Amino acid sequence: QVQLVESGGGLVQAGDSLRLSCTASGRTFSSYVMAWFRQAPGKEREFLAAIRWSVGSTYYASSVKGRFTISRDNGKNTVYLQMNSLKPEDTAVYYCAAREGLIISTRLDYNYWGQGTQVTVSS
Repeated sequence: QVQLVESGGGLVQAGDSLRLSCTASGRTFSSYVMAWFRQAPGKEREFLAAIRWSVGSTYYASSVKGRFTISRDNGKNTVYLQMNSLKPEDTAVYYCAAREGLIISTRLDYNYWGQGTQVTVSS
């Protein structure tokens, strides 16, 4: 019903910045939440940030608050993750996700997922 496509990952050095994009296509909902997760090798998928699409209110995991910023472009149906001051421990596959409604979840109970984009941070 909804397809999510991430882009913007790559190889950077510690201290650099990256902006990830996720564009949604297909059917949209009356209200929905979009979020970013990441998964490092051998670790469970980790919640990073979420945004209520219609009003733009946000929520961040403590691990990234102050360094990462989630935002959206309503006209382009795109959500962004601006990542600053990147660290080697930020290396992971980054996923965007979406769920219907206004409730922000930090768990994996989202309805739709993108394919992921690799972010590698070297020292």
